[in-house]
Amino acid sequence: MSLDRLRDEIAACRVCEAALGFEPRPVVQFSQTSRILIIGQAPGSKVHASGIPWDDASGNRLCEWTGLTCDQLHDPALVAIVPMGFCYPGKASGGDKPPRPECAPLWHKRVLATLPEDRLTLLVGAYAQKAYLPATAGWTMARRVEHWREFGSFIPLPHPAWRSTLFMRKHPWFEGELIPDLQRRVREALG
Repeated sequence: MSLDRLRDEIAACRVCEAALGFEPRPVVQFSQTSRILIIGQAPGSKVHASGIPWDDASGNRLCEWTGLTCDQLHDPALVAIVPMGFCYPGKASGGDKPPRPECAPLWHKRVLATLPEDRLTLLVGAYAQKAYLPATAGWTMARRVEHWREFGSFIPLPHPAWRSTLFMRKHPWFEGELIPDLQRRVREALG
């Protein structure tokens, strides 16, 4: 199947429409040359409105952490962005609802099969980490992030929302050790 056809199928997906209560807008980017893969939670309301992944303050912080420019982050030739849920899940008390459970089983395997095998994968937030690091299911997100060196080409990260400032204050090794290592590995992945 061609990448264009796969992208068209994803854009036309309405599997979760009844559960959402509004029209889905899948937000994903990928290409056969994407050497960095970012698997996050699901688009927020601003990304739902713009259709551009990580087009919000969290995306700005993610760029700071990775050393990517905004243009690099949004270039599918460099970076694949494949969240656990491709559509904005709606609001819940204290934030957004969890990603819809239908999405990752339906699309991830097909999308990831199009990407280079020698890629760096950033697992942003607990949903992505639990899915792709299943042996750590009983761990806290902080413990997974603290053990980032143990996961090979996977790097677990907290979600870069405003709350991550508290995480960084509580865990100084994040900025002192993980971020420089992450930025080095991103540069290496991009060649």
